[in-house]
Amino acid sequence: MAETKFDKNYGEIVWRGRRNRLGLPLSFTRYILTPTKLFTSVGLLSVKEERTELYRAVDVSLKLPFFQRIFRCGTVIIHAKDKTSPELVLLSVKRPRVVMGLIEEHVEKERLKYNIHGRDMVGASGFVDSEIGES
Repeated sequence: MAETKFDKNYGEIVWRGRRNRLGLPLSFTRYILTPTKLFTSVGLLSVKEERTELYRAVDVSLKLPFFQRIFRCGTVIIHAKDKTSPELVLLSVKRPRVVMGLIEEHVEKERLKYNIHGRDMVGASGFVDSEIGES
């Protein structure tokens, strides 16, 4: 997983994974992590692809349900300050703790690159500054 690959459509790829069913990658849901973005692609004939900039990620969490743990899978949930997809769910991926670590590492690099701190993300969710201070 530490090796990076290059793809003409996505550029440098840090991690590539699929949604697993019964421990096997039998789904048409694909996840691609680059140093700056996370892509989610769903479908076979009609493909829907979403892209999220990593610097917008606020929190990364891990969910390990019993049935997924049997097959050494887990769900990684990324909360982002993005209007189109505020919550990205990477369902049933292999080695979820490693994937979560990779995502956190690249999120931190991107936030340092753009000099973004947690307090800089306030207001990115569409709230007007006057709405935040009201109780």
